[in-house]
Amino acid sequence: MQKITVPIVGMHCKSCEILVENKLSEISKIKKIDVNCKKGTADIYYESQKPSMVEIEKAIREAGYTVGVREKKPLFSRNINEYKDLGIAFLFLFGIYLIAKNLGLADIGVSSASNPSSLGVVFLVGITAGISTCMALVGGLILGISARHSEKHPEATAAQKFRPHLFFNAGRIVIYALLGGMLGLIGSSFQLSGVTLGILTIAVGIVMLSLGLKLIGIFPRLENGGITLPKSISNALGIKNHTKEYSHKNSFIMGGLTFFLPCGFTQAMQLYAVSSGSFTQGALIMGIFALGTAPGLLGVGGLASVVRGIFARRFFKFAGILVVFLAMFNIANGYNLTGLQILTNNRQQTTGCKDEGNC
Repeated sequence: MQKITVPIVGMHCKSCEILVENKLSEISKIKKIDVNCKKGTADIYYESQKPSMVEIEKAIREAGYTVGVREKKPLFSRNINEYKDLGIAFLFLFGIYLIAKNLGLADIGVSSASNPSSLGVVFLVGITAGISTCMALVGGLILGISARHSEKHPEATAAQKFRPHLFFNAGRIVIYALLGGMLGLIGSSFQLSGVTLGILTIAVGIVMLSLGLKLIGIFPRLENGGITLPKSISNALGIKNHTKEYSHKNSFIMGGLTFFLPCGFTQAMQLYAVSSGSFTQGALIMGIFALGTAPGLLGVGGLASVVRGIFARRFFKFAGILVVFLAMFNIANGYNLTGLQILTNNRQQTTGCKDEGNC
């Protein structure tokens, strides 16, 4: 087979790769596709007949991206408005904290997954994910389901046409909660020592810190980073195939299978569920996260079209600051769990004892 490499601008995660691959696969002359968001390229393989660049560019545009070589991103954003919006978001969050503190509602112990303040941040992360470009792939899946339902039931009323959305999101919430509980059990089954649990908690904090810094938006180079599940997992599960024949059962199951899509938001919450070490807390984390994504997915772009411009920038920064704070608390608590602080104190006490000669 012969190969052509097409540069693409706008990709930032493995879900973007799947979106582009799905669109390019609709071109009959293309035999194999390998999209790499880090390189910003799509390797297109063909046999005797070369696919038309017009068709390729059209498919990439329909996926939400453009053909072109992306510029090297600076470490820090050069847009002064990004920093202004960050300041406004921080002041708004600080104001909420002061009000909560005066009302006796402030509780900074957000490291526990059962803590309402922690679950509130999880819900906010879900809302952010539901209206962000990282959920574009999930939105495409629900649109595919709705299209099959409309073909099967052309005389359906507006309320009946909305049923696929309800079953899809119900599947997400229920199955996410069940799988989240299983992740919590996995975390508890290891019988983690204090040091191991501390290291895992620090890892959770680092993942969340990366996610929060991305949401803040002043570090452009972080946009293409992050660790996610391989996109081959979603392909192996046949998630896309469930859109071919509509049924309420298929819609429900496919909603749950999105648990395995390569989304940074989802993976951060999955790791958080593991660190909870509890079925109940793990189920709450993933269930509440899925519930948070529901408004954006139920609107399938409707809410995303409202949350845009200046409001969107400030909303994402507000969410990012909260996630960063949650990450810092997890890292601090993880450090305490490792016992390093205790070892340091013991050394200081031993040193002091030697100096005084009173051991």
